[in-house]
Amino acid sequence: MKTLQFREAIAEAMSEEMRRDESIYLMGEEVAEYNGAYKASKGMLDEFGPDRVLDTPISELGFAGVGVGSAMNGNRPIIEFMTFNFALVGIDQIINNAAKIRQMSGGQFNCPIVFRGPTASAGQLAATHSQAFESWFANCPGLKVVVPSNPNDAKGLLKSAIRDDDPVIFMESEQMYGDKGEVPEGEYTIPLGVADIKREGTDVTIVSFGKIIKEAYKAADELAKEGISCEIIDLRTVRPMDQDAILKSVKKTNRLVVLEEAWPFGNVATEITYQVQSKAFDYLDAPVVKLNTADTPAPYSPVLLAEWLPNHNDVIKAVKKVLYK
Repeated sequence: MKTLQFREAIAEAMSEEMRRDESIYLMGEEVAEYNGAYKASKGMLDEFGPDRVLDTPISELGFAGVGVGSAMNGNRPIIEFMTFNFALVGIDQIINNAAKIRQMSGGQFNCPIVFRGPTASAGQLAATHSQAFESWFANCPGLKVVVPSNPNDAKGLLKSAIRDDDPVIFMESEQMYGDKGEVPEGEYTIPLGVADIKREGTDVTIVSFGKIIKEAYKAADELAKEGISCEIIDLRTVRPMDQDAILKSVKKTNRLVVLEEAWPFGNVATEITYQVQSKAFDYLDAPVVKLNTADTPAPYSPVLLAEWLPNHNDVIKAVKKVLYK
């Protein structure tokens, strides 16, 4: 094993795949000359040259469309958005073209493309730069949605996403790029659609994904001091969702808390709650609790932002609620 920052794991995954397959290229704002807005493509221009690592104008609709068209013609583009908030400018290409071209062409075209970049809040970036769109993209048939929480998962999942023959939304976080973690030395991939039990437990299941899962770890550490055993599941892939892993855990613990950084109406946690009550209702000893942001645009004030986001204290309260403590 070796230790890598999250950004290094992303760069390593892209570089390894680009060495393996010349049809893969990276395109986006500042990915080349500047080594990436978050240095997640550091050194790639030097290795692969300007034909395969391409800086673009500030034109998400344009370069998303170029990526979709080239994917339909045999390439495997990686399109980086500086933030998925900016993907809204290019969302027509993602939803109406990338996600639908296989069906609408009767299988004549596929679209092996990865759209990647950071999602959700990252400190005081205000309302328009602090949005989590995982549930938006996951709602659309034809898209796969991946949200890793650590360097090991990020590298393995990104390599699988690049090799996938369908469009993949790969969502990172500005606040995770400096995170360090152990990554295998050799070649490895992690299949899409497979959750990971990060911590085994017996009293309650906590399901989460992305950077907010760190709050679940903090809560579990505190609860363990009180003799409460939490099982933590990292979804890793939002769509396809590993429902079997969630259901198996809930049937063991009989209680479920879902932690997601997203607005509370119609999100990923809502879908998990429905699936569990539909398929494991008789195993539940308490109603499911889901923890989300406040139902408002993200505030700029650091005091308000701290209140807006779910935190480990909220997780502790939720766990005790489902345990009737």
